Amino acid sequence: MTARSGARSPARPGFVPLDAYTEYPPPEMVRRAAAFRERVARRRTVREYSDRPVPREVIEECIRAAGTAPSGANHQPWHFVAVSDPEVKARIRAAAEEEERAFYRGGAPQEWLDALAALGTDEHKPFLETAPYLIAIFAERYMVRPDGSKVKNYYVQESVGIATGILITGLHHAGLATLTHTPSPMNFLNEILGRPPNERPFLLLVTGYPAEGALVPAIAKKPLEAIATFPRAAVSP
Repeated sequence: MTARSGARSPARPGFVPLDAYTEYPPPEMVRRAAAFRERVARRRTVREYSDRPVPREVIEECIRAAGTAPSGANHQPWHFVAVSDPEVKARIRAAAEEEERAFYRGGAPQEWLDALAALGTDEHKPFLETAPYLIAIFAERYMVRPDGSKVKNYYVQESVGIATGILITGLHHAGLATLTHTPSPMNFLNEILGRPPNERPFLLLVTGYPAEGALVPAIAKKPLEAIATFPRAAVSP
């Protein structure tokens, strides 16, 4: 492990030195990258949950980690509502299942239903009540100043998507299972959770311990050559 070397850049107002960066020798970089890949490869989407309580501090730390994500103009256009109250979870389940019934019984194209069939999903979502935490993730379309004026946020979908990925990875790293749930539309989340109109529901993240004997679909991920390309430099004639 080595520290950064060389002369510092001239000081600029509003900037601080990059002192938190750590560089590793290439073999250590490869080892760390492979270890991380092996760890996240064990993550699975889980639909069967135990009702065992999860320490709130775990959820708080993972949300703090999500809040470190890069964002357009550093506006951090996200808000996370961590729901553990049984009555609120029951209301969310009822509203989500209403949307899901419409989806599965005529709202979705047959091609999409055929793709979902292998996963065994339907309109019944008991995990929305069983899991100890539901984290509703909201995308903030614009900020509202104290005087009521609006400030546009930039790259909102991209920023919130990155933050959500960090949150999912953080929860997995902490030892919890997750499920990304996206009933459509999700406007009921604003009403149930009291969120303002400038926030749009992005995703409902279910998290907790897997139920004993939980099953997951037998699926595989695409290999590197199917998801990445490393172009060679052009060769002059």
